[in-house]
Amino acid sequence: MAKAFASQGDMTEKKITFDKVGEGLYAFTAEGDPNSGVIIGDDSVMIVEAQATPRLAAKVIECVRTVTDKPISHVVLTHYHAVRVLGASAYGADQIIMGETARAMVVERGQEDWDSEFQRFPRLFEGHESIPGLTYPTTTFSDDMTVYLGKRRVDLMHLGRAHTAGDIVVHVPDENVMFTGDIVEDHSACYCGDGHFADWGLTLDNIASFDLDAIAPGRGGALIGKEAVARAINSTRDFVDSTYAPAARVAARGGSLKEAWDAVREACDPKFKDYAIYEHCLPFNVARAYDEARGIDTPRVWTAERDLAMWADLQG
Repeated sequence: MAKAFASQGDMTEKKITFDKVGEGLYAFTAEGDPNSGVIIGDDSVMIVEAQATPRLAAKVIECVRTVTDKPISHVVLTHYHAVRVLGASAYGADQIIMGETARAMVVERGQEDWDSEFQRFPRLFEGHESIPGLTYPTTTFSDDMTVYLGKRRVDLMHLGRAHTAGDIVVHVPDENVMFTGDIVEDHSACYCGDGHFADWGLTLDNIASFDLDAIAPGRGGALIGKEAVARAINSTRDFVDSTYAPAARVAARGGSLKEAWDAVREACDPKFKDYAIYEHCLPFNVARAYDEARGIDTPRVWTAERDLAMWADLQG
């Protein structure tokens, strides 16, 4: 391997922000690290995204305790990735909720994803010894589900494939705020290594149809106001399209993965090179775009060994 993944050298602790995105609604963000969301109901709290470890989850809980002393009753996980789910035990919630497809992906590839992400993100997995094991939900659903936190209604929905096959979003109708997971990012690269490029834009259309007042995205800052929401949806769409189209052209003429890498860099570097985690995501994004363009609908399972083999190919 000519050099390490960009994320392996990123050991600088990120500045945490805790922004109000609606009444009783907060976004926990950290300069491009995975975000979490907080929904305060009448008697209890729902967390959206658990973080990678109990150590990081404790930082979310610390922020929650600055605004409420209500118990945390629910943890909602928008998809199966290790950096999102392995901190769930820290919250002591009675209910851990995932979409049914996301749970199936934990069963199918959860351990491989954990092993892969563990080597990619050493800083996020500091304190990994406290992770009790893979996170499984107590409750799942197929298309949509409503949870009531007292009188506060929270709608959980699968609006289409995007970042993974099992993505869900969390909508709070009384404030028209959505927690989108990694379907929407802001000034942060989309990780597309397990994505579905052809569907992603349609899923973004479904999100846009809510005419939202705020979004807590998967990574990047809170998006408050319709203008900020529209900008982030459009920039996410541009990122996904700009990644897929060059790789698809290379695949259509029988070109190599390395040629796809060069073509995607040429298209994306001028627009996105200073986005958070851009260099980390790029090799995985190119590999998945190249596969999808060649008709591979189900993303291949990433393992620590496959990561390194792919990276070696791209480095020539």
